[in-house]
Amino acid sequence: MSITQNIANIRAQIAEAARTAGRDPGEILLCAATKMNDADAVREAIAAGVDLCGENRVQELTQKLSEDAYRGAPVHFIGHLQTNKVRQVVGKVDLIQSVDSMRLLEAIQKEAARQGIRQDILLEVNIGSEESKSGFDEAEILPLAEHFSDFPNLRLRGLMAIPPISQNPGDNRKFFQKMYQLSVDITTKKGDNVCVDILSMGMSGDFADAILCGSTMIRVGTAIFGQRDYTKHHQ
Repeated sequence: MSITQNIANIRAQIAEAARTAGRDPGEILLCAATKMNDADAVREAIAAGVDLCGENRVQELTQKLSEDAYRGAPVHFIGHLQTNKVRQVVGKVDLIQSVDSMRLLEAIQKEAARQGIRQDILLEVNIGSEESKSGFDEAEILPLAEHFSDFPNLRLRGLMAIPPISQNPGDNRKFFQKMYQLSVDITTKKGDNVCVDILSMGMSGDFADAILCGSTMIRVGTAIFGQRDYTKHHQ
């Protein structure tokens, strides 16, 4: 199957899940998770109509930006971001989805202030309370949204989550439902730099469930580009 055919299939699945949930398929954005795919593959995905691209690694983001790979689509940073690489990402992407700690939040604020810009971000929630994963605890989100004016060079656009790996279809719905409720709760927090309209959840294996539970953005890699060959990449 080509990238174009894969995207057409995913669009059909998005439409079906949205209809089942009584939602408009047009309110769900398809983010192509472009990790370990070259500029040509990214261009093909954009030509086939993905809404945006999501990059996991700073090195790849920098290289693909230099190759003008994302022309025609917004690009988001969706991977774990180290504070020492913030300068290479702030101002280069439309949105940083994976803001997972106060330390990172403060580093992004500092760099955005240095550049004189306002950087859009999502707060990443460790919704499964997994020790192996970074992210804010569920209980930290509302107080943080309430005091978001402390970060004047950032704009809070919503939440992102990667729930635990599910063993069975439907296992993650309870996490997706929790995330949806949290996203509804933070929309009540109004501020000059709080404009919540994104709930980023759902990947290749579970995006239909995420849509049923209210996701507005799914991040799909394998189902678009095929299995990644990790033997070819060392970082």
